[in-house]
Amino acid sequence: MFLVLAFVLFACEPANPAAEPQIVNVYATSVAQPWLTELYSCAANSGVVLNVSPESPEIYLRVGGPNSLVSPAYKIGQEEILIATLRESPVQNLTLAGAQDLFARGNPSTHVWVYPSDADMQGVFDQLVMQGRSVSSSASIAVSVQDMIDVLKSETAAIGILPRHAMMSDLREVYSAGTVPVLAVTKSEPQGAVVDLISCLQNN
Repeated sequence: MFLVLAFVLFACEPANPAAEPQIVNVYATSVAQPWLTELYSCAANSGVVLNVSPESPEIYLRVGGPNSLVSPAYKIGQEEILIATLRESPVQNLTLAGAQDLFARGNPSTHVWVYPSDADMQGVFDQLVMQGRSVSSSASIAVSVQDMIDVLKSETAAIGILPRHAMMSDLREVYSAGTVPVLAVTKSEPQGAVVDLISCLQNN
């Protein structure tokens, strides 16, 4: 009887217990959201579970590099940075000097919008356009790309900064600041699933 029971118990155990899925902590700035969507697809194909958190992410997606980049960073794409308005705006196409003057001094007929000073979008805009000049203290702050879109679509006098991928039919670009890399930044040299995910992003 003992042998029969032992055989039955053993037979009920799964031959190959399912392996625990690997969890990778990731985060993306608002401008890098399209690449986060791609990262989800990469993770699904490799059986990895993503945990989106700003707390010590293993993969951090952003545009442009900070002034002092000490962590490994890998180019996974590129993005064009634009100055944009509503199509009905009286603002015409700008030169670099005109863009610098408008964002540094303001204009009675326009409402200038920028991002928080520590945002990656604002950092690349300052590098490409402002080039050492400070943004006007009267400029309003948009906390995300979606916030900037909402503002530009609702205010005829508003002028702000958008990535090319966020442009819509009712908005008009008045200046292209240039193209910057989209980066996947890691805490240390990537290993295992992190390497696979970054490679997948680079090949998409």
